[in-house]
Amino acid sequence: MIKRVTVCFISLAVLFISGCQEKEVQVAQTGAVEVETIEWKLVTSWPKNFPGLGMAPERFAKLVDEMSAGRLKIKVFGAGELMPAFEVFDAVSQGTVQMGHSAAYYWKGKTPAAQFFTSIPFGLNAQEMNGWLHYGGGLELWEEVYEPFGILPLAGGNTGVQMGGWFNKEINSMEDLKGLKMRLPGLGGEVLKRVGGVPVTLPGRELYTALQTGAIDATEWVGPFNDLAFGLHKAAKFYYYPGWHEPGTTLEFLMNKEAFAALPADLQSIVTIAARAINQDMLDEYTSKHIIALDSLIDEHGVILKQYPDEVMKKLAEVSKVVIKEQSAKDDTMTKVYKAYMEYEAGVRKYHKISEDAYSRLRE
Repeated sequence: MIKRVTVCFISLAVLFISGCQEKEVQVAQTGAVEVETIEWKLVTSWPKNFPGLGMAPERFAKLVDEMSAGRLKIKVFGAGELMPAFEVFDAVSQGTVQMGHSAAYYWKGKTPAAQFFTSIPFGLNAQEMNGWLHYGGGLELWEEVYEPFGILPLAGGNTGVQMGGWFNKEINSMEDLKGLKMRLPGLGGEVLKRVGGVPVTLPGRELYTALQTGAIDATEWVGPFNDLAFGLHKAAKFYYYPGWHEPGTTLEFLMNKEAFAALPADLQSIVTIAARAINQDMLDEYTSKHIIALDSLIDEHGVILKQYPDEVMKKLAEVSKVVIKEQSAKDDTMTKVYKAYMEYEAGVRKYHKISEDAYSRLRE
């Protein structure tokens, strides 16, 4: 099990870098000492250097390199460079590469419980997910879910509450969702299917073409920051909110368990600390960049921002509860994760009603 990190990451990073600099000075004074350089490959489910999602693993690799004084070098490959986007899990599991960066709900066909570690409809937001994973037992459960595959998971970023999706028609009632072919992965897709829609799973780089050509009728991706970069506003004009299907989307770093175990203890700590720092850094970036991108979409590109009708949200929430409970009952591991998740969610909702939610109402 990966050791928990409960200290300030910036301070630790400085200490690591400072310590490495001191060692370099000592080496210069006493003579050259050969230091082993370990090289890892990290594959992602995102286009190379794509804003937000694609840059997180790049920043992670840079931070690890700096903190380890070059002892651990990680080369990042975007989706399609070494393998397709949805083969990341198998590549890490088989040891073809040492690491991956992706989203756990892509692996629902291998282990359905994985979906809880990305986001579920009407579930935890980013702040709540981080609390559950790092202090509420969630990460231990995640490790248990991936144990049969020889993979160790770490939270690898969060986008915050996502947008509800891009449509070429208005959504005024539940009838408008029937027959709708929409890119919607995870449990959100199961909910769409239950209300008569047709969920489709596609990698990000295929979304624009699929939407433009009519292969799909609608798509969700992330939010303004990434959606603008993909040019989705050129293929659809109605932009709906909120992202009921993914209220706090956690990304993941996947590590081959044997490769991680082979690292010296200090490098294991560096990898863990760097991942935790990047997890928070991504959320910080999205929170800021979404503001700028949304203004651009509306003011410069004429995108029509729409809120889902209350009737639609109420019905989707009802169906989501049923679908999640039914899906969880089909798999023992998923049942265990479901119970733990719901127990934590009940507690955090109770507290947030008198804290976060109460304050948000004051700002309206």
